[in-house]
Amino acid sequence: MRRAYVFRLRPTARQHVALHACLDAHRELYNAALQERRDAWAHSKTRIRYGEQSGQLTAIRGVRADHAVWSFSSQQATLHRLSKAFDGFFRRVKAGQTPGYPRFKGKARFDSVEWPKDGDGARWLPEHDRVYLQGIGQVKVTAHRQVQGRVKTIAVKRQGRRWMLVLSCDDVPVTPLPATGKQAGIDVGVVTYATMSDGATVDNPRWARQEATRLEVAQQRLQRAKRGSNNRSARRETVAARHRKIADRRKDFNHKQARRLVESYDLLVVEDLAIANMVRRVKPKPDPEKPGQFLPNGARAKSGLNRSISDAGWGQFVSILRAKAEDAGRIWVEVNPRHTSDGCECCGHAVPENRVRQAEFVCQRCGHTAPADEHAARNILRAGLALHTATAA
Repeated sequence: MRRAYVFRLRPTARQHVALHACLDAHRELYNAALQERRDAWAHSKTRIRYGEQSGQLTAIRGVRADHAVWSFSSQQATLHRLSKAFDGFFRRVKAGQTPGYPRFKGKARFDSVEWPKDGDGARWLPEHDRVYLQGIGQVKVTAHRQVQGRVKTIAVKRQGRRWMLVLSCDDVPVTPLPATGKQAGIDVGVVTYATMSDGATVDNPRWARQEATRLEVAQQRLQRAKRGSNNRSARRETVAARHRKIADRRKDFNHKQARRLVESYDLLVVEDLAIANMVRRVKPKPDPEKPGQFLPNGARAKSGLNRSISDAGWGQFVSILRAKAEDAGRIWVEVNPRHTSDGCECCGHAVPENRVRQAEFVCQRCGHTAPADEHAARNILRAGLALHTATAA
């Protein structure tokens, strides 16, 4: 099993400067490699690949002492990062999706450096709670948990004013939990964060709403600052810190709730939601009688719903829950969300009119009534059990 461990770095003042210099050097390399690829295609329709650019590193390091100080393998990883961006671009072009051509990275858009192998330019030193990074030295780490398995890659990531260490480990042993004999379908929502098929619920903390006032004040102060000034830079970091606090609280909540669910149930069933589609903007409705004007389309209400969905962080919650379920040896099933909310559990009749209100389900054919979220969770569990049985057979 593979797992990533994230720890806080505690660099000295000199190491803090060196980390910024390391990040800037790798960002310059990334942008230069991108420029070379763009120029080659624009001038001669030639496509440059990773192998050619990686082969130039030795010559670059020979004439640029500020680049030679950093790890050769980390620079290769930066070039490979660009290559992956182009692979994704060509894949999206072939699939007919929005291509998203790789872009140049400004200081605010390049925040991490990776060393692809422990011992090659970087080494994890667990006995001293430190990590060695070539060109920077041994940096103190707040290791709040034991690292298990074999360290595969080491990465350093900047988060505002902080630096984080990311250790990706292979062969991490699983820790199976004792059986409970219970099964659960889980329905996520914005009013109630999660509802289980047995009636248990998890309230929605609404982290962004809790911090909305402080975030609004910080954004207003940023708006008033002069562009390009040191004051504006400091206020931008304050806004980023507010967003980071919201994200940290959301992640902590998701970890705790996921652990509680994994400890309580042997089989967990969730919907395979297309969240990116759910938070899309409403398409405008042209007025056929008045060219150039538009009819009301509920965009304001949909924008509020989109914010609530994004604030809930369903995707992160499901991802964390899946990882913990696999680690604990639980059975994990994802089902198609079609008709889980408006299909009757008694007669199977599925029409949108069955959801007479957000919180109430009433079947228009047989008259069956139930709390809407709990009813949906039972439908999810039933679909998951059927899928699991079919797969096992």
